[in-house]
Amino acid sequence: MNIGLYFGSFNPIHIGHLIIANHILNTGLIDKLWFVISPQNPFKINHSLLNEYDRMHLVTKSTEEDPRIKVSDVEFHLSKPSFTVNTLNHLKEKHPDYTFFIIMGSDSFQNLPQWHNAQAIMNHYEIIVYPRPRFEVIKLKNVAVHITDAPLLEISSTLIRKLVKEGKSIRYLVPELVREEIEANRYYKK
Repeated sequence: MNIGLYFGSFNPIHIGHLIIANHILNTGLIDKLWFVISPQNPFKINHSLLNEYDRMHLVTKSTEEDPRIKVSDVEFHLSKPSFTVNTLNHLKEKHPDYTFFIIMGSDSFQNLPQWHNAQAIMNHYEIIVYPRPRFEVIKLKNVAVHITDAPLLEISSTLIRKLVKEGKSIRYLVPELVREEIEANRYYKK
C-alpha cells in the first residue's frame, strides 16, 4: 500500500491543507494519506503553537469522515524536535509492507537539502511536491519527485491565527467544525 505522509504543524489545519490532500489522493500515486502532526518543527520555534493534542483534534474533526485519510500522532512519541528522517525510519520499521511517499510544498522542497540527514530521505523516499506561491520547484539530482498541479492557494495558518487574534472571521478558511472549536476554546486569542 502506498501511503502519503503529509507532515506539518497544522496550527491550525485549514481548507488549503484539505484541498491539497484531496488533490494528491486523486492523482492515484497514493492509496491513503496520513496527516502527521509535528509537535515541534525544528525550523519553526513558534510561541503561538497550539498544544499538539488540540491540533490533532482539529485535524481529526476535519478528516474523520474521509476513509482515505488517517491522522497520525507518531511524532508525539519520538524524540523532539521532530526530524522527518527519524519518523520515516520508525514508520518503515513498524510498517515494512507499506511504501511511504513524502508530501511537501515547493517551499519546503527548496529547503530539503538543509534537513537533518536529508540525503537519506532523498535516497530512499519518493517525494510529492505541490506548488506554493513564489516558490519554484527546482528538481534535485537523483531525487524521485512527483510534481502535482494542485491549485495554488494563498491560505496559511499564520493568516488564520492573525485573523483570530484580530477578532476577524475565519469562516470558509477552515472547516466549520474547526472554526467552532477555535471560537469555543478561544484558541489563538492570546
